[in-house]
Amino acid sequence: MEKDERRLVIFDCDGVLVDSEPISLAVLVDAFRQAGVTIDADYAHRRFLGKSLAAVIATARNEFALEIGERFLADLRTALHARFRQELKPIPNVAKALDDLDRAGHSWCVASSSQPERIALSLTITGLFDRFSPHLFSASMVENGKPAPDLFLYAASEMGFPPEACVVIEDSPAGIMAARAAGMTVFAFTGGSHTTLASYRDEIAALEPDRQFDDMVELLHLMQK
Repeated sequence: MEKDERRLVIFDCDGVLVDSEPISLAVLVDAFRQAGVTIDADYAHRRFLGKSLAAVIATARNEFALEIGERFLADLRTALHARFRQELKPIPNVAKALDDLDRAGHSWCVASSSQPERIALSLTITGLFDRFSPHLFSASMVENGKPAPDLFLYAASEMGFPPEACVVIEDSPAGIMAARAAGMTVFAFTGGSHTTLASYRDEIAALEPDRQFDDMVELLHLMQK
């Protein structure tokens, strides 16, 4: 990348801006258990990391004959939001990374598989909302969630950037595949607390992201390499 070339940095939210994935997966495992379906953390990690709510619902129906209705979703949101308010932290050095991008003249936004209210809550709790609002894009705004490219292409269009001028920061295999399908540069962020499993890192490496990094302070430097 040219150092003076203006880019749009598209951040995933969960596991990239906020360290939410262990909380989210634990709440989801418990919700399935209460509905009579036993899954473990490893299964949830492999099947649900980075996926939209629609994908979770489809998996529940297709693999477990579990129909997820409004009561299930309402209880899930209540439990998740309560845990977030108690435990959710930002990924270290995100604010520094944004300051660096700002000084370099780059733009940024969020494009997440989560619902809009969850994105807003996560960013508010962690003190990041004002750094991103109103540029918050959710999989609920497009027809197909990750690993389809729809969300990233929609975010880029709304922000006024062509795909080739976008750098996607993702932590999930589904997100990396979506960025690739969108024709965008993709950096794998592996600094979240859910990224320590060797199997996870092997899966990420196999997808051959353009960069892989563990600390947000490295972001601008990696973009300039």
